[in-house]
Amino acid sequence: MSYQVDENGFYGPYGGSFVPEVLFPNVAELAENYQDIMADPDFQNELKRLLHRYAGRETPLYPSPYLSGLYGASILLKREDLCHSGSHKINNTLGQVLLAKRLGKKRIVAETGAGSHGVATAMACALLKMPCSVYMGEVDMVRQFPNVERMRLLGAEVIPAVSGSKTLKDATNEAFRHWINNPEDTYYVIGSVVGPHPYPDMVARFQSVISCELLGQVPELTGKQLPDYVVACVGGGSNAAGSFYHFLDHPAVRLIAAEAAGKGLHSGFSAAATFLGKEGILHGTKTKFMQTIEGQVLEAHSISAGLDYPGIGPLHAYLHDTGRAEFVAVTDDEAMDAGIALSKNEGIIPAIESAHALAALAQLRLKSKDVVVVCLSGRGDKDLETYIQYSTSQKSES
Repeated sequence: MSYQVDENGFYGPYGGSFVPEVLFPNVAELAENYQDIMADPDFQNELKRLLHRYAGRETPLYPSPYLSGLYGASILLKREDLCHSGSHKINNTLGQVLLAKRLGKKRIVAETGAGSHGVATAMACALLKMPCSVYMGEVDMVRQFPNVERMRLLGAEVIPAVSGSKTLKDATNEAFRHWINNPEDTYYVIGSVVGPHPYPDMVARFQSVISCELLGQVPELTGKQLPDYVVACVGGGSNAAGSFYHFLDHPAVRLIAAEAAGKGLHSGFSAAATFLGKEGILHGTKTKFMQTIEGQVLEAHSISAGLDYPGIGPLHAYLHDTGRAEFVAVTDDEAMDAGIALSKNEGIIPAIESAHALAALAQLRLKSKDVVVVCLSGRGDKDLETYIQYSTSQKSES
């Protein structure tokens, strides 16, 4: 069974390109050219140079004494939080902005939830001299205010999305509208493995640098050729796609995707698309997302702005249906407790997105010989206010 995209942009029944007619030439141009551009030695050399000298790759694989002792297995943290920008997002934005320049585009538009993709896009655009507009939900702009100011300092225009829930879904809607109105000179840098083909495949390829590095790091640290588990959080799913990519065809490696259950799977305040969603068209692709009986998109909830999205990428929908990846639901409280525990016991403050992956470890039946890689997708600087509020509320309740 192949887990790669087919020639029409599908992973099994999921994927494809469902866009307005005005955008079809842009998407078709990208689909026709992205593989050739990415395979070009000059492009690859430039990207590798920037990933190494600018973004700080390769990132360490860190054996966690605290987590290993807690779960009785070898827990290794892939430290994407140490990338320049503070998350894995820079892997993709450097690649896409370089690609946009190859296509002759003059302006970049992007969406962001937690702000990590927006910051990484703004950094890549500042470096590569491309003007940049970033859409961000008005609610997320409040809870991720430091990242808003970072984007502005980097020269990006930050535009609030004021419709719907004023979060990531709505920022994505506004970015699509901008692209529709400016199809000739604008390139849309999508931040996750979502959207019309070829974005899910392209983003997965740019993020696959994570699992490519793991192929060398795991044997060096453990003596085992492959890990027993790879664990990552999933909203749209870019860090998970990158962490899973080179292990997809190794069935002995169990792939664990941690979704945001919010206040509980059946609370009405959740973002766990594989548990609560069904098939449909969202943001230009066929995938799984939470929707009403009539097919209208339901509002998602997560304490993590980066996981506050009603769907998952088509690759992950396919991995779910085929059973190649196992999806677990992690509540807000479970994630916050896991993030605070790692901070206090290891001196590493994880992004709340990443804390969902840490909390998922409690749902695995691990053995002492197991080697478990957890993708620490980002650092928690942007989430300090949320951590403080949560800690304060916990103290007041006790």
